[in-house]
Amino acid sequence: MGNNIFQYDFIIKGLLGAVFASITAGLAGTYIVSKRMVFLSGGITHASFGGIGIGYFLGINPVVGAAVFGILSALGIEYLSVKQKIREDSAIGMLWAFGMAVGIIFIYLTPGYSPNLMSYLFGSILTVTNADIIALGVMSLVLILYFGIFYRTILYISFDELFARTYSSYVDIFKYLTTALVALTIVLNIRMAGVVLVLSLLTIPPNIAMIFTRVYFKIVIWSVIAGFIGTAAGYTISYFAGVPVGATIIFTLVLIWFIAKSINHLVVYFLKIKTRAV
Repeated sequence: MGNNIFQYDFIIKGLLGAVFASITAGLAGTYIVSKRMVFLSGGITHASFGGIGIGYFLGINPVVGAAVFGILSALGIEYLSVKQKIREDSAIGMLWAFGMAVGIIFIYLTPGYSPNLMSYLFGSILTVTNADIIALGVMSLVLILYFGIFYRTILYISFDELFARTYSSYVDIFKYLTTALVALTIVLNIRMAGVVLVLSLLTIPPNIAMIFTRVYFKIVIWSVIAGFIGTAAGYTISYFAGVPVGATIIFTLVLIWFIAKSINHLVVYFLKIKTRAV
């Protein structure tokens, strides 16, 4: 294999993807975790599989199909739960199942064999293309600008929506827009971790960050750092071990969370002992 893994083009693409994935996941993931909408994001993730199936059937890029289907599903969940008075968990469950069913049906109806299907379900370093990297790079820039310009409004919506409505009269617009951006972030990261595991890529890094800080801005920064370390380490381990990259990334992130949690507990424990001794 050789010792220098950077001689391979797909490794460079994978690491570049890891940088942008960690930025997008850190920003969108902090919003998801803070607003306690992990289940909603899970619904978007699995509903987008319908777009992948339709994309295969129509002969277009499955990511484009997933993006359209994911955004429509996200907005549909918001609309059904707010306007139609349907419980949000019920709306999520319906669209979750509907998206998966549509995806399976259209993939089955597509003539021939779908060779890249497993990469969409579980992620694959070999499928990260220049187009994927450019899309993630653009998404990173969009999210940085969006969260930077509207930071205070997003912060208030994340923790106290009632207070946010006293601060801004456009809360509903911001909710729809942010949910759509979260959906797009999820879809663009499917190549990195797959439909099955991509939600973990958005939720584990913020939870690692929240072990050490509760300040929103710092959570975002540490989420990006933790996400990159976990993603880059996962890619490296998967390359040498020859195991699926998406699963390895998530395993690595969970391991980092466990180590961080253990260190935090030890620090708190020794501080208590030191305080008692004084």
